[in-house]
Amino acid sequence: MSAADQLGFSFRPPERRIWTVRDLVASVRTHIEREYSDAWVEGEISNFRAQNSGHLYFTLKDTTSQISIVVFRSSARLLRFRPTDGMQVVVRGRVTIYDDRGQLQIVAEYVEPKGAGALQIAFEQLKAKLEAEGLFDAARKKAIPALPRVIGIVTSPQAAALRDVVQILQRRHHTVNVLIYPAQVQGETAAVDVAAGIRHFNKARNVEVIIVARGGGSAEDLAAFNDEALARVVAGSALPVISAIGHETDFTIVDFVADLRAPTPSAAAELVIRSRQEVEGQVDELTARLARAWRYRLGMQRQHLTELAQHGAFGRMMDLIRRRQQKIDDLKYRLVHSERALLETHRRRFDSLAAAVRHYDLRLVLSGVRKELDAKASAIAAATRNLLLQRRSRMERLTSQMEALSPVAILDRGYAVVFDAAGKLLKDAGQVRPGDEISARLARGRIAATVKTKSSR
Repeated sequence: MSAADQLGFSFRPPERRIWTVRDLVASVRTHIEREYSDAWVEGEISNFRAQNSGHLYFTLKDTTSQISIVVFRSSARLLRFRPTDGMQVVVRGRVTIYDDRGQLQIVAEYVEPKGAGALQIAFEQLKAKLEAEGLFDAARKKAIPALPRVIGIVTSPQAAALRDVVQILQRRHHTVNVLIYPAQVQGETAAVDVAAGIRHFNKARNVEVIIVARGGGSAEDLAAFNDEALARVVAGSALPVISAIGHETDFTIVDFVADLRAPTPSAAAELVIRSRQEVEGQVDELTARLARAWRYRLGMQRQHLTELAQHGAFGRMMDLIRRRQQKIDDLKYRLVHSERALLETHRRRFDSLAAAVRHYDLRLVLSGVRKELDAKASAIAAATRNLLLQRRSRMERLTSQMEALSPVAILDRGYAVVFDAAGKLLKDAGQVRPGDEISARLARGRIAATVKTKSSR
């Protein structure tokens, strides 16, 4: 008997517990998750993968160790930047074990870059992406109309920036009309609201230019204007867009894609419309220049007409034309006088017939009188037409004769009117000698020549 038995003790071998792999991993995971439910870990990103599911996977490492990180879609959507390999970050999450591989990992709920803030990283990444696509190119930006009649403003109705813009627009040009699309300019829905306002004005086409306005604020306050979807809506706008966001030192992605960036909302109002005084001054200047140009042109034409009127040939031509015009007026007067006399004769005859009719029963003679009157009226009309045709024919014949006698018509047939050096009309070759200077008036223009020979034939 052993000493232990003699003393009344009995030893049994310890019971051996055998785990399944699944149970062991689950037990360890439970213990780890309870101890490290909210851990902050710093390291460098490597092996970054973004799956179509929206989940993000990467390895966080330092000089000697590494651990797997998973960021599920619900948390990944809240990241304001896109992680990349080599980036130093701080991760906050729950330490756990991935059952299928028994691998230690962190389910991250928050990731932030170390050093530069997440908003700045996201800003720089989106800026580089859109710039590479050409959305910042000056060639694609639209011109701002010089004096728009209707301006659309997308902003918050309660914003102080809106009051500043409206007051300046009214001061610079009181006839301008303003349409306001109310939108949130801060918070999660701000980017969607502003984009909806720009789409509304593009669809309605009731404005000529759009101002996106917001007062100053922190980087977080202006984060909505660094939204990629909003930037693409601004770039795709058919109407020109002016960004007036924050202070002069604040820059957002919308500033780069807009057709014009204003340092402040008040500056946007100054830029979008020229002052009434400036426009009126330019109009006055253009009016004065136009008046001077017309006075100069009229003076030149008056001088030219004076030179033409000094030639005797044209004076005689105008005298002939006036005589023909006087003859036409005389013929017209005689024609009208003859027509009036004829009508007066027929009126007296009609009055005589009417007096005679009164002595008879109108019911018996009315029919005959009406027929006679119709016949006479027809005869008068026919006689008047014949007389008018005769007078018109004669007038056209006289007009043709007058045009045939016009020196201008003769010149159009290839003839010329020749003057000596003193401007006297030449009719005989004996009026000049070889070597004399002469000039000739053609249908279009004037020429000068020297007499070389002459002949009496």
